[in-house]
Amino acid sequence: MIGSDLIITVALLLAFAAFVTVHVALSGRLAMRQPRWRGLVALVLPPFAPIWGFREGMTKHGWAWVIVLGLYVVARFAGQF
Repeated sequence: MIGSDLIITVALLLAFAAFVTVHVALSGRLAMRQPRWRGLVALVLPPFAPIWGFREGMTKHGWAWVIVLGLYVVARFAGQF
């Protein structure tokens, strides 16, 4: 069981680190466009980041945000069993 616990822990840490990285990158890119206040709001209120990202044409960043969040959620559920 220690092996599977280690795999889940590593997956959880990597997914969370990737999510934070993608979220900050997307919020930063939003802050470079007008209106700039959206970048700050997206940084503090995470669901706005992919929504505004998709509207601004940053589909790759938006999908990366959604996919990495999904991986994090899967890792969280896997850790509970």
